[in-house]
Amino acid sequence: MKKRIINLIEKFKTSEQIFMIIIPIIIGLLGGVGAAGLKFLIHFFQDLFWGNQAYSSSWFLTILIPAGGAFVVGMIIYFFSSEAKGHGVPEVMEAIALKNGIIRARVVVSKAIASSITIASGGSVGREGPIIQIGSAIGSALGQFFKISKRRMQTLVGCGAAAGIAAAFNAPIAGAMFSVEIILGDFAISQFSPIVISSVTATVVSRAIFGNYPAFVIPKYELLHWLELIPYAILGLIAGLVGILFVKVLYYFEDKFDAVKIPDFYKTAMGGILLGIIGLSFPQIFGVGYSAMNIALLGNMEIWMLFALIFMKVLASSITLGSGSSGGIFAPSLFMGAMTGGLFGNILNKIFPGMTAGAGAYSLVAMSAVVAATTHAPITAIMIIFEMTNDYKIILPLMIATIISLVVTKAGKGSIYTLKLLRKGINIHQGREINILRSMKVEDVMRKSIEIICPKTSISELSNKFVYSDHSFFYIVDEDNIITDKISQTELASIAPDYEHLKDIVVAADIATPNYLVVRENDHLDYVMKEFAKENIGEIPVVSSKDPSEIIGSIWRIDVISAYNKEILKRDMAGEVSHLMTASSSKLPVEVAEGLYLLELEIPIKFRGKKIIDLNIRNKYKVDIVLVKKPALSGKPITKVPGGDYTFEDNDIILILGEKGKVDFLSKL
Repeated sequence: MKKRIINLIEKFKTSEQIFMIIIPIIIGLLGGVGAAGLKFLIHFFQDLFWGNQAYSSSWFLTILIPAGGAFVVGMIIYFFSSEAKGHGVPEVMEAIALKNGIIRARVVVSKAIASSITIASGGSVGREGPIIQIGSAIGSALGQFFKISKRRMQTLVGCGAAAGIAAAFNAPIAGAMFSVEIILGDFAISQFSPIVISSVTATVVSRAIFGNYPAFVIPKYELLHWLELIPYAILGLIAGLVGILFVKVLYYFEDKFDAVKIPDFYKTAMGGILLGIIGLSFPQIFGVGYSAMNIALLGNMEIWMLFALIFMKVLASSITLGSGSSGGIFAPSLFMGAMTGGLFGNILNKIFPGMTAGAGAYSLVAMSAVVAATTHAPITAIMIIFEMTNDYKIILPLMIATIISLVVTKAGKGSIYTLKLLRKGINIHQGREINILRSMKVEDVMRKSIEIICPKTSISELSNKFVYSDHSFFYIVDEDNIITDKISQTELASIAPDYEHLKDIVVAADIATPNYLVVRENDHLDYVMKEFAKENIGEIPVVSSKDPSEIIGSIWRIDVISAYNKEILKRDMAGEVSHLMTASSSKLPVEVAEGLYLLELEIPIKFRGKKIIDLNIRNKYKVDIVLVKKPALSGKPITKVPGGDYTFEDNDIILILGEKGKVDFLSKL
């Protein structure tokens, strides 16, 4: 029986089309149920904490309940799952970029409980971020169960994120857009199709449980005159400034709480106390704030209250998240947008009565604009509002205000998501390229050759060396063996007109220019490429990471570009050829790109029982191990993408990628 189950699983995995349809459907179902479960948990804890009232009329309980709830959340995060801290989306982005999409399954439980307690006790956060993280964790858990490739794993995590947003807002298109725009940053069809499937499935589940209703009370919209687009453009500018304010205040409080050297659960309790004090005067800031948003959308809120709630929500959400509690930033961004637009619309109506749309229309547009300002996800922001209104007339104001708000915030270091990662030293803002280059080091692609010359080398001798050398630079070292100067053909060309007169007089030191740039063998290639671009040169000396006086070679720009292209090809191929490798076997190298060949072969005897990292295959043999095929109990082989710590076994078959000569050489070992 066990053998039959294993056989079925392996057969299921090797069918790419069927696998990537059925599993996204399962993720969508579980994501939709997870979103519903989180809503029910929030209502359960709200009844437990506050009873039948929305919030207590007692000042003591208004402070005690947020503080007590935050303390419990801090305990969960401190003792059970650190991933439950904060707004969740940056953690999913980090898992995609650095952990091959691996998210611990316990995140589903810990995030659901921590976030529901935070929101139910009054924490000024949203449920969308937690739903995204829960859905992503579900996708990752299924991927880990089936032991799939990195490419597939990332897609399944994206499916979970899409399911979360779709279920939260009853907006399937927005869910899919959020996943590819923020989580994956990749609109490839192979990834987009499964994400759409999950998003639609989660929406169906959400509608089956809660009905086909939008998340907010949507006012009737109309554009009275095309000149009204000008106020919407101004609103976009204001919304961008509100988004910047939120990001800055949030990380200000995060820094302040981080500086306090006490256990984290005491910090969350401190945040709860401060939140309760704010809530005494402005109870609208408690929880997700949908009720207050609906009042603003209907145009039934006083101007002074709209103005005050913008800043009170910024303060309350920043304290809640900065102190370490669990929840999302989507709902707070929507809240700030609703209040900002309502305030702007009310003022405009008083100045130009009968000539502009109602205040609720401006609230609706500003919700999209502030979300785009904080998340840098304009397509998602526009689609959320558009799907809720189903009114094409709102598209122009939405696009104008949202894009202007995004432009205003683009001058900053990043979105509210990427900035959190940047503060941890993780730069994914520049996309896939920076991640790939960061995964490789100088020692992976450097040449162990470099031209070092004596300062007194004559020009005639130097000219001869340049003729027979592949290097574009020659270097001079001092008495401590530190590179001080460099010479290129540019310097030689400068004395060419007087070469016959100077060739026996001028020496290398006379025409050399100072060299300030060296790299270490363990530097990442993203740093090296920045240095190449900064200096506009094609070669840099490499020194030992332990001893800068030990010159060990040089690194060339062309080699870095070649290594990058090869790594791109290898990563793309790993997810696409596994089922082909299972179904067939090729004994001859197959050209897959100009100068690069794939070959499947039995593991060389000298490799058996050794780790990839110890064999130093990339540097020694100039090839990459794309996949490893292993026998399975079912008779069907198992394929996997090996890491550096993978130990080769006797029956392994490997798929290698490299230049034809290198591939042929390895096949003869």
